[in-house]
Amino acid sequence: MIAIVRMVVVLSVLCGLSGFALSYLKMITATAIEEQELTYVQGPALKRVFTQAENSPIADRRGFTLASGEKVTVFPIMKGGKLVGVALENFGKGYGGPIGVMVGFNTSDDTLAGVGMTTMKETPGLGMRVADPGFTTQFMNAAAPVSLKNQGGKIDAVSGATISSAGSVEAVNKAAQAYMGLKPEIFKAWAK
Repeated sequence: MIAIVRMVVVLSVLCGLSGFALSYLKMITATAIEEQELTYVQGPALKRVFTQAENSPIADRRGFTLASGEKVTVFPIMKGGKLVGVALENFGKGYGGPIGVMVGFNTSDDTLAGVGMTTMKETPGLGMRVADPGFTTQFMNAAAPVSLKNQGGKIDAVSGATISSAGSVEAVNKAAQAYMGLKPEIFKAWAK
């Protein structure tokens, strides 16, 4: 009986120490992980959406909170010292998991400036084609909300990747909804 109690105590202490070590490791690496994501995931997607920004959207980013309580990071695009566009990332349901889409908006007329895929686990050679220019360029200068042609919209789904295409459209529409909800705050934040 004493051996069993001793074993339970030792295992409990080991589990507690392991949990503490893992939580501490996550805490001290959170900043580095965020910087890596900004540099190697969101940064390239931003460059695909806005090719000629005069500022560093990553350095100038700001966080906002939607009415629902969800936190959103907004990346400003400046030209001539004025806000000409913003980009924000949102997610839709794909075949292999969430599809992350960086969505750019022209602030002059609220149209889509374009989209860039950030994260996805779609089927290689099929669902991954939603990141190809043949699909993503369809969003340029479109008015939100957007929808696929089979739902009465103007966006052609990728053949054989309807779920991935629908997830991308869902992410774009969520981003558009967030942008419209935050628009007054966005203009106030970068007013000059």
